[in-house]
Amino acid sequence: MSTNIQNNTPYLRTSRSFPEGSKQLVLELTKAYIDIANVVNARTIGLFTTSKPVVNGEAWYIVKNQKQQGLRQIYPFTGTGNIPHGLSFDNVSQFTKCSGSFTDGTNYYGAIYSSNVAIAGQVSFYITPTNIVVLAGAGAPTIQSGTIVLEWISES
Repeated sequence: MSTNIQNNTPYLRTSRSFPEGSKQLVLELTKAYIDIANVVNARTIGLFTTSKPVVNGEAWYIVKNQKQQGLRQIYPFTGTGNIPHGLSFDNVSQFTKCSGSFTDGTNYYGAIYSSNVAIAGQVSFYITPTNIVVLAGAGAPTIQSGTIVLEWISES
């Protein structure tokens, strides 16, 4: 087993003794607050917004082992075609998780992050510098409404 493991599991101890003296108490409370903030901030954040990107809580270390922030935004859609995403590719290092789902009004289906070629029987999408392009292959269910989730690594 490698002894050069990158991650430290966020852990917050469940008990702590606080001193009775006010000066020592302030120091211990400050340390406790920092411990809590560090552990809370080391988790994946469950916010999904349509208005602007949100920090998803992921930290990526791809370029020169420097921390890059993960971001997320959702895009509702109806039918096939272009969905303007409003992202600048200058600020996107790479997309990490792209997924989607839609309904035909009765059933729910997955939309596949794929290529710019429609897949028979499937709804798929790909990303251009200006749009998310939704494609429906021959025989795919009719799209009434759906949502696409994009997650990416920020350059800035």
